[in-house]
Amino acid sequence: FQVKSENRKTIWNAEEVPEGSEFDDTWDPREQPEYQISFKQCVGTEDVFFGMSRKDPSTACCEDMVIKIKLPETKYSDISLDIQDKVLDLRTPQKKLLLHLPYHVDSKNGKARFLSEEETLEVTLRVSRMFDFINFL
Repeated sequence: FQVKSENRKTIWNAEEVPEGSEFDDTWDPREQPEYQISFKQCVGTEDVFFGMSRKDPSTACCEDMVIKIKLPETKYSDISLDIQDKVLDLRTPQKKLLLHLPYHVDSKNGKARFLSEEETLEVTLRVSRMFDFINFL
């Protein structure tokens, strides 16, 4: 039996720990807010009328992920939002949401806005994809 780690006191390797597990708090009594994930894609006339690109309506061709989170009775100043490449962590005094995202995102260049009349936080994140025959821009 050989230990691969340089530090012999570690119990597991960093590769064995699932991404986002540092945010998981099972003892937190706050309830999870309602949320919805949708996808956006940039479509031009060459896509719609001429069919020149290989884009289709699937999420594989979308550039952005939009997450709408209902936060009733919440002020903008009470919201704490942390976004990693594959995890969204949102906390308010009443609600907590730990969301493992379906795709890797560009965590440094997202946008968030709070729509106070709808009591909704809207987070827009750019999906990070490997280049393939569809996503070549």
